[in-house]
Amino acid sequence: MMKLKKMFVGVVLLSMVLVGCSNGTAKEEKKADTKEKDNSEVVIYLARHGKTMLNTVDRSQGWIDAPLTPAGVEVAEQLGKGLSDVKFDKVVTSDSGRAIETAELVLQNNGQEKLTKEMTKDKRLREYNFGTYEGLMNEEMLTAVAKEKGQTYEEYNDWMKEVGFYKGIIEFADILSDLDKKNVEKGVNWPAEDSKTIVTRLTAGLDDIVKDAQKEGANNVLLVSHGMSIITLLGELDANADLPDGGLKNASVSKVTYKDGKYTIDSVNDLSYVEKGKENK
Repeated sequence: MMKLKKMFVGVVLLSMVLVGCSNGTAKEEKKADTKEKDNSEVVIYLARHGKTMLNTVDRSQGWIDAPLTPAGVEVAEQLGKGLSDVKFDKVVTSDSGRAIETAELVLQNNGQEKLTKEMTKDKRLREYNFGTYEGLMNEEMLTAVAKEKGQTYEEYNDWMKEVGFYKGIIEFADILSDLDKKNVEKGVNWPAEDSKTIVTRLTAGLDDIVKDAQKEGANNVLLVSHGMSIITLLGELDANADLPDGGLKNASVSKVTYKDGKYTIDSVNDLSYVEKGKENK
């Protein structure tokens, strides 16, 4: 009887050890699988929205919004056709109507319309907020900033070309933010953002999108945002990036790859997808 008891205890102990080993292996496999997902490559297609009514009349358009013009709709459709060979796993836009409209047109024309229902809207991807200068003629807003620097509008534009668009708009944001402080009425309007606020929200937004993409196993991500915001992201990712002096073209794509904890800029202001879309009528 004692022998049987000992044998039974031995079997139970052996089973427990085997189960423990099995659980340990399963946990290790799960951990390895998670680690592999976290290290997976994510390719982000940063697209600027199509041209809007406010773009056309050269008025400042940050947090205020305007619909796409007929030409803006057409170029967004062409972008979609040009991206028909790219299978997107995830789509994120700013919560501004012009970005959402562009993303929907792209998906309708690249054969992935079903993704419009799964699209994520993130307010951190909005354009710069120009505060009480929203909706003014761009020249009027830039003249106010130039005056604060002791320059004429023409001199300011020359300075912007000299220092580069990214560095120029970062300083522009800080000057405009200071100027707008005297105009803001608490609880009535949002003040113009300074560069730190803008950079913080944009980079946090991008990092979270990449993390979510890796968790979901999403390799190709379409991200639709705005000209100055995309330039800011690219400038933050690579201080030596070759960025266009006059900003990004509407419906242009800037491609960024994230792998092993590092962002790499693959292309900037690429209109080849639009050109390809024109051929696929």
